[in-house]
Amino acid sequence: MKKNTLALLEKAKHLPTKSGCYLMKRKRAGIEEILYIGKAKNLRSRVSSYFNSSEKSPKTQILVSHIQDFDFIMTKTDAEAYILENNLIKKHIPKYNIQLKDDKSYPYIQIDLNEKFPRLVYTRRPKRKKKIKLFGPFTTGSNILKISRILTKSFTLRDCSIEEMRKRKRPCLIYQMKQCSAPCVDYISEKDYFKDLNYVINFFEGQSRNVLKILEEKMFAAAEREYFERAAEIRDSIEELKSFSQSYEKQNVELSTEKDFDIVAYHVGELEVDISIYMMRSGILLGHKNYHFGKGDSESENHELFQTFLFQYYSNTKEKLPSRIYLDEKKADLSMISEAFNEVLDQEVEVQKPIGKMKTLYDLTLDHAREHQRFRVKNLDGPWVGLNKLKELLNLKETPKILECFDVAIWQGKSPTASQIVFREGKPDKTQYRYYHLEERPEGNNDFAMMREVLSRRLKKGKLPDVFIVDGGKGQVSSFLAVLEDFKLDIPVVGIAKIKTSKQESFKDKEVSSSDERLIIPNRINPYILKKTPSLMRIVVQMRDEAHRFSRKLHHKKERDRIFTSWFDDIEGIGEKTLKTIHENMDLNLKELSQLSVIEISHKLDIKEGIAERIHTKLMAEFPQK
Repeated sequence: MKKNTLALLEKAKHLPTKSGCYLMKRKRAGIEEILYIGKAKNLRSRVSSYFNSSEKSPKTQILVSHIQDFDFIMTKTDAEAYILENNLIKKHIPKYNIQLKDDKSYPYIQIDLNEKFPRLVYTRRPKRKKKIKLFGPFTTGSNILKISRILTKSFTLRDCSIEEMRKRKRPCLIYQMKQCSAPCVDYISEKDYFKDLNYVINFFEGQSRNVLKILEEKMFAAAEREYFERAAEIRDSIEELKSFSQSYEKQNVELSTEKDFDIVAYHVGELEVDISIYMMRSGILLGHKNYHFGKGDSESENHELFQTFLFQYYSNTKEKLPSRIYLDEKKADLSMISEAFNEVLDQEVEVQKPIGKMKTLYDLTLDHAREHQRFRVKNLDGPWVGLNKLKELLNLKETPKILECFDVAIWQGKSPTASQIVFREGKPDKTQYRYYHLEERPEGNNDFAMMREVLSRRLKKGKLPDVFIVDGGKGQVSSFLAVLEDFKLDIPVVGIAKIKTSKQESFKDKEVSSSDERLIIPNRINPYILKKTPSLMRIVVQMRDEAHRFSRKLHHKKERDRIFTSWFDDIEGIGEKTLKTIHENMDLNLKELSQLSVIEISHKLDIKEGIAERIHTKLMAEFPQK
């Protein structure tokens, strides 16, 4: 046993025997990093188990080899430890804790009654706060997006964002088409607007007959005025709404005593834990979700992993919460989970053991978790296949979980920018994406200098990845390694590049196409052809493409702003306030703007006609009309 491990074991022996959370730590590049956060009913016993001579899996051995210190926080109850663990994981995002990514989400219609003139919003990430009406979730294929558009148009409700509405000083084209009542310019009172909105709310609450009757009256009125095209459009809308309302109301008629509930089960395989959730809403099976993670060292650790997942999922999900959750847990655990849920969730959720007919549904959910894992393993699908291949190629001790990719964008030596893309367990972690505005250098492009600037700033943030991905060949990889060496860091680096081959080479090896994606690995003569491992190829190609997209987005904005601002500098009457207004409304380039008349420019940019005329004059000089 190593000297540091013995010291940590001795320290753990002095911990309290009460419940709480523990934080495993290390220092890297001079910055403290939290590696793992766990909860325990007995802190002394649980933390000591990491450092004593008991048998451990390779995964835990690797974790322990990185731990340099630990800390703890005591709680009064197990439920408090459960809540605290979840909050700490969300705050610190430790490398060795599971990070929940929602499997999929279902559509809702959201109406925010806090707004002056609310609108219908189709969303898969509904907000949960006072005075927000939510309808759904709707099953796949319910054409709810089309239905919301029909209702918005039929009752002339606002469809633009609150920001667009506030900026508008004249009604838009939608008003001219008689599909909006123009609340943006007060062409309708709040009282009359809400009268129309309530018809829509009534429709989603199951009172569709009155709504359909009003639309029929509008159809006949349009026909009487000989607006036959409009009458036909309303007729088609009525048919769509009738069809939707019949299925939607049937859903609500078939309510059982178990109206909204989830059944959650988990299966422990050879390497992973698979979790399945069956979701019942409004008396029908809405769908299911699936998750999988690396398994723990013991049955008790797998059980802890499952409980941690439960709290992460239900405290973070954007879906409508069920009134009841069925789990095959001991009575004490059910009580603890229920207590923790009701402490943090915005509604009461019962947690019960499945019995009777629910036991049959639970067995089905458990079988789904088992079959989902079997299918995935058999087909070598999922990110872990690719990450394990990367581990093999780089001869690493553990499977890399966190990958980081940088891309530098520069145009003719101007406006250099860089993007940082982070993937965790093969999926984008957009909370860790970063932009870097770089210095402009006299010599223009200087990849080494720019990458050194990016890394020197990046390293100050801590939480370094397991592997760096570089867009480029051997030269770019060597430059990156040289920068890391300057900072005395030993982190693996690979490059991704499309390498063209000759026709002769392609003929000899049919696997090789003329522009295959290759992984450039230091100290390896031949690059690795990525299509041999599709899972790994998906990860690194997506990272490279995402880095390009993210970097170009900032670079183009920065370059556009630089050119755009200087272009207006010499136009009389444009001060800071007017320039800001132009920026807010400008969604065309200068050549496209030159196609507009003075009045159209004035309307488009929301500026005085005198200023618009001077802009038009300058545009005509630069872009003469043929």
